[in-house]
Amino acid sequence: MSPTPTADVLVVEHASQEGPYVIGTALEAAGLPVRTCRTWAGDPVPDSLGDAAALVVMGGPASAYEDFPGRTTELALLRAALEAEVPVLGVCLGAQLLAEAAGGRARPGPGSQIGWGDVRTAPAARTDPLFADVPGSVRVLHWHGDTMDLPAGATLLASCDRYPVQAFRIGGSAWGLQFHLEADKAAVDAFAAAFPDEAATAPDLVVSAPGHLAALAPHRDAFFEHFAALVTARAARSATRTFFTPRAATWEQRFAADGPRYAAAVVRMGLRPGRRALDVGCGSGRALPALRAEVGAEGVVLGVELTPAMLTAAAKEGRADLARLLMADACRLPLAAGAVDGIFSAGLVDHVPDPAAALREWARVTVMGGVLLLFHPSGRAERAARHGRPLAPDDLLAEENLRPALRAAGWSLDCYEDASRHFLARAVRVR
Repeated sequence: MSPTPTADVLVVEHASQEGPYVIGTALEAAGLPVRTCRTWAGDPVPDSLGDAAALVVMGGPASAYEDFPGRTTELALLRAALEAEVPVLGVCLGAQLLAEAAGGRARPGPGSQIGWGDVRTAPAARTDPLFADVPGSVRVLHWHGDTMDLPAGATLLASCDRYPVQAFRIGGSAWGLQFHLEADKAAVDAFAAAFPDEAATAPDLVVSAPGHLAALAPHRDAFFEHFAALVTARAARSATRTFFTPRAATWEQRFAADGPRYAAAVVRMGLRPGRRALDVGCGSGRALPALRAEVGAEGVVLGVELTPAMLTAAAKEGRADLARLLMADACRLPLAAGAVDGIFSAGLVDHVPDPAAALREWARVTVMGGVLLLFHPSGRAERAARHGRPLAPDDLLAEENLRPALRAAGWSLDCYEDASRHFLARAVRVR
């Protein structure tokens, strides 16, 4: 089974006045639908990311280091997004929760910081995907009294003297902002109305807002446009990872009975000792033992997978001793032209965003005369019935559709079997 990628963004709100504001505007402009969880209105926090292409966690009056309704589930969502490398943006409370989810610690700060104040970007911000267009010093809206100690490996992106952690990145896809970069005039007015006592500590908060917002707007808008573009570019990859990551630990056990059929399919490739084989979309690596047996100790076996958790599962099964495991996109393989003699792919080609591009890429990395084996341990009709749907006439794996698609990519189909207990299509690279 594979997911059908969808590109929506899950936004968790903790207070009615602390919505996404300019974040939402940027996501809408990029054509990304937003799925909002309004915890302040009683919405339950989802217990999984579903098909979310990104996770945004907003601010609120709670403290990240104290229990509040939904906190445990939010931390689990953030950990799931980090594990699947799905884009994350945490604002204020959301940033503190992100730090905690990654192994850091939220804690009380040295007093309230409310109103307009400067933050300095760190050297790492110059090459950051979101911060690259933000100047060395920028005036932003602060509204917090808590801070955080960052987890090991986090990258500091902005700070100020009183609160050294103002922005950070975890890995390559999760950002935390202590300040409210998302603010526009509506946000400033809403904050001031909701928290009048705190607003009174910054007397020029509302009156000076238009000037500060005008200066901030170009950098603010570029930041969130970059985030929306990153989410869009990674949407299909994110949907795949959110589907497979929570299933990776039990994947091998669920499908252990398929092992002999994988082995029998690999034999049909006709590989010889000393050859180079690639399992693209290898999952937990069920085909890797058979590929190693075919090419022998002197051959090369590679396993390519998009979901890090699946590679971890493969390594736990001992497959790292049989093959070199690589994390990569099936449509952009990190291999030279003609790098392999044969490619095995189980249940992948009709689920990648662009099957034609995948077939061309697989031809690129295969030597002339090399072989491609498309396999599934169930036939097309069996799978359709299992999912309660009829066979579709435009199904890529139908012979009348697959043959010309392979031919256009440089392959010649020489064997096609759509049986009750397996699907197998063997093709040879001809150009």
